[in-house]
Amino acid sequence: MIHITLGAERHVDPTQDALHRDRVGYSDQMSQLALYDANHGTWKLGERAQGEQYTLMSYGGFVRQAIEIESIDPVVGVPAGDKQEGRSIINGRVLTAGHPVYDMYVHKTSPVQGVRNPVTYVDGPVDQSPCRCGCGGMVAGREFLPGHDQTALHDRVRQIGTVAQFLDWFDVVRGTRPFA
Repeated sequence: MIHITLGAERHVDPTQDALHRDRVGYSDQMSQLALYDANHGTWKLGERAQGEQYTLMSYGGFVRQAIEIESIDPVVGVPAGDKQEGRSIINGRVLTAGHPVYDMYVHKTSPVQGVRNPVTYVDGPVDQSPCRCGCGGMVAGREFLPGHDQTALHDRVRQIGTVAQFLDWFDVVRGTRPFA
């Protein structure tokens, strides 16, 4: 889960902002839609962000909003060297009471406290999914438990036979034969 720590609401120049916003940050007077509009971009996100399903927005030590991520898109149309270059926009649906992520986090103490970087990542129980190897273990923010990708690969190779037989089979399936 992506976790973003917000600052207090401040006004910005819409002509200088990639999303043409007039404010960013948090205020008690903001509706949930206004909070989303002000803060769903422009963030410096790591590669891990692409595999996340949810974003939490926190202010003052409490989670103020939860978003189900629909897409993460690059900021476009900014000049080279602009501070918004290389940043991303989180597009999604603002969650409400009754959704497990909302109920678990919103209006509760933030799972991340006292960090310098506003963007962090949280492994929460709602983010977990089964390990792709089929072991029954649960993972968050990745597809396999450590080492289980190799176990899954070698289990499949054994189903074909030897490594050489696996390579031959693979080449036939793909329609390629790298060696004569």
